[in-house]
Amino acid sequence: MSRSLLRLWLLPRNICVAILVAYRAVVSPLYGDVCRYYPSCSSYTLQAIQQHGVVRGIWLGARRIIRCHPWAAGGVDDIPEPHARLATTRAGFVLARKEQ
Repeated sequence: MSRSLLRLWLLPRNICVAILVAYRAVVSPLYGDVCRYYPSCSSYTLQAIQQHGVVRGIWLGARRIIRCHPWAAGGVDDIPEPHARLATTRAGFVLARKEQ
C-alpha cells in the first residue's frame, strides 16, 4: 500500500483521535476523576482507536463505557494487544510504521 493511500486510510482514525483529544482537554476536566477503571474510559477509547482502528476501537470503548457504572468493581483494564504495523505520534495521531 502506498504511503499516501495509507494516510488516506488512516484519516478516519485520526479524526476520531482529534475529537477524543479535544473532549479530554475541554469536557473531561469538568467532571474530574469519575471513571472506576484505569485508564479512564476516554483514554481507553483513545488508545483502542489508535491501535485497533475506528470500528473496533469504538466498539471496545462502548463496551468499556457500559461496564463503567456506580456498582462496577473497577480496576485496571488494558486494551487488547495492538497491531504492530502502526505507530503513534506524541500528539496521538496514527502513522504507518516505516518498513525495515
